Amino acid sequence: MENWYLPITIIPGIGLIILSTSNLMVALTNELDKLINTCKDETIINQKLAQLKLLNKAMVFFYVAIALLLTSGVIAGINDIYNVSTYLGILAIVVSTFGLISLIIYSVRSVNIHQNQFKNRSN
Repeated sequence: MENWYLPITIIPGIGLIILSTSNLMVALTNELDKLINTCKDETIINQKLAQLKLLNKAMVFFYVAIALLLTSGVIAGINDIYNVSTYLGILAIVVSTFGLISLIIYSVRSVNIHQNQFKNRSN
């Protein structure tokens, strides 16, 4: 009954990542709205839409990770089934790692998209 708190202590960190990712989604949605109304370059718009989809996938990974961590903590607190709780915790860490990888891919692509936007303005 003493290992229930370990998975629960990871949740605030993932919550902060969700908060920052949702802020990125709002900013990207606003930017897309402006681009759709003003820009004629559909390639940039399509790239930004793909970025929004990638952020959405990252959010899903983080939500699933939190659900797994909560379940792991509850199982560890109620029963002495540490194997199930441990496996759920490990699965949650793997899923959140997929979310972090999605955010890394988003960051790299974001720089490339901004460079393309700058090049298009220069020409």
